[in-house]
Amino acid sequence: MSFVKICMQDTSRHPVGRPVSACLTAQVGSHDKWALLRDLTIAAEDFGLGHRPLSVLKALLSFWPERELPAEPGAAIVFPSNRALSERLSGMPESTLRRHLAALVRSGFVRRHDSANGKRFARRAGAQIGVAFGFDLSPLARAADALDQAVTEATLRRERIAVLRARLGMLRQRLLDTGAPEELLEAARLLLRRKCPEDVLAEIVSRLEAALPVEATTEITAPSAADSPQVSASNSQNERHIQESDRFYSDSVSTQPASDAPVDSSGPAEKDSDLTLPRIAETCREYRAFFPDAPKGWHELVAISHRLAPMMGVEPPVLHEAQRIMGPERAAATLLCLLERHADIRKPGAYLRRLTQRAKQGSFSVNSMLSALSRRADPGNCQLTI
Repeated sequence: MSFVKICMQDTSRHPVGRPVSACLTAQVGSHDKWALLRDLTIAAEDFGLGHRPLSVLKALLSFWPERELPAEPGAAIVFPSNRALSERLSGMPESTLRRHLAALVRSGFVRRHDSANGKRFARRAGAQIGVAFGFDLSPLARAADALDQAVTEATLRRERIAVLRARLGMLRQRLLDTGAPEELLEAARLLLRRKCPEDVLAEIVSRLEAALPVEATTEITAPSAADSPQVSASNSQNERHIQESDRFYSDSVSTQPASDAPVDSSGPAEKDSDLTLPRIAETCREYRAFFPDAPKGWHELVAISHRLAPMMGVEPPVLHEAQRIMGPERAAATLLCLLERHADIRKPGAYLRRLTQRAKQGSFSVNSMLSALSRRADPGNCQLTI
């Protein structure tokens, strides 16, 4: 469990990597104080600030009468008492207030401008303030460029983290049934439930990708236009299922014969010794509306069934179970037979699941379905018996 412990140490915060000097870049003019606060809120983790110090900063900014905050040193001093600040912060205790004020000073966005006795006050000269002692907010205005850059970096980092978390969830789901190390899967589960740094996510994603079976690694890559079937835009969800199904069969088809000879592989299901491609192609014709070219081998027939399954409403787990029980070739032939009766079968997925159960019991034959479809094509024979 060492990997889990390492990953879970201090994963709730990003490391503080921005020096205080970044906030003190010389800059003339003034800036919208609320826009500056918004930018700092977005990039707060880069400067080691939480939401409570930001609330105190907001209260300090509210004591500056103008919306524009000047960048000239000493030109934006506010001098509220702790009691006034506490009231504006809905009664925050004074000890808590002092702690958050100290955090703001350490961050460099606020500077203390203390009087000799440490009190905060101002002395006027006529209508103008001659001298003031309190908190100088001008460093926040001078950090405008640094804040703008930090916002850009923080936004990109959050997008990368979102991508990594999505990949992490996908990889963990794919590895659940492949015998991957339990420690690795548990670490992935815990990280998905917590907020953690980008480097930790990237590390475990790399480890999960390395643990993937060879035949599953191609599923992670982006599909090319040549691999995608030509269907309407409204079937985009089906297209994503198609990619998964094609890759699922990518290794097993390499061992299949490319001829029209009867298939001789069998599982627990009944063995249809005279099941051939010509017979399936002659009996089943509906699939040609989507794939006009006749399959050249069993591997192409199985690939066609993978593309048709989501269009028919058959979920990948249902099709995979049928392949496991019947064998990929017989499952593909069964799916094409169901497509022939699409007008009569309301839920093809449930129907295929039922046929899979019968195949497991040894009471189902694909040849019987094909024979029934052949009889149905003749006048007077319209029942499909299984």
